[in-house]
Amino acid sequence: MTGLQTRLDKIRARITSDDFLHGRGLGKDVPFFAFDYPAAAERQVSDHLDWLLDDIARKTDLRVGHVNVFELAIEQLKSRGLYDKALSMEKAKGVPALLNAIKGPLEPGKLSAALMSRFVDQRPTIVFLTGVGAAYPLIRTHSLLNNLQPLLGSIPLVLFFPGRFNGQTLQLFGELQETPYYRAFRLVD
Repeated sequence: MTGLQTRLDKIRARITSDDFLHGRGLGKDVPFFAFDYPAAAERQVSDHLDWLLDDIARKTDLRVGHVNVFELAIEQLKSRGLYDKALSMEKAKGVPALLNAIKGPLEPGKLSAALMSRFVDQRPTIVFLTGVGAAYPLIRTHSLLNNLQPLLGSIPLVLFFPGRFNGQTLQLFGELQETPYYRAFRLVD
């Protein structure tokens, strides 16, 4: 069994524990957690998450709010009639022009509000965020997390992060410049 598989196998016990669900041991810190993994293992992590979400739904009363950040961004652009325009702009003017044009509609505060609007009918017990690698550079993970903090309150959030998180910085894909983010904890070691 690989080191990654061992870590994946620890997730279920961790997120269903009373300590995790009630934020015990965190002091007054926000209950944000990161599960980092090599970007090359995206399929393995995705397959495990599919199993985990199904298993939790069948065997517990926990409500996991799973949001793929890339899909959320696409939905936001489509809902504003900007998706096809964005694709055309990228072809005609390149990525820098596209990023400049869509930074307003995909501003972290707006994206956070759109994410939370998914939970109007039923507040989740836990939130899983995936798709952050695919969403880069449209969405910066640390900015989204900063905007989600006041909205989620005591609801634990787990960020599935293709890169490295050492408890102080996020490094997407393990290669890009490190971004300081001190408000999360490693989910499992």
